[in-house]
Amino acid sequence: MKLSARNVLKGKVKTVTTGVVNDEVVIEVAGGAQVVAIITKTSAENLGLAPGKDVYAVIKASNVIVAID
Repeated sequence: MKLSARNVLKGKVKTVTTGVVNDEVVIEVAGGAQVVAIITKTSAENLGLAPGKDVYAVIKASNVIVAID
């Protein structure tokens, strides 16, 4: 697998919360940190996502927003 994204985090699916159109996927990465992604239900099904499955969180972002109270 070759990607242009530089941020690739290996982890395991912790939970998949199924919605009508989209699913929420929680991925636990090294150190116990969690990455949450919203993907289409069809994509989650095609990837066979389920708790315990090894996956990669691929992050490609052109913007980071920082806020304070």
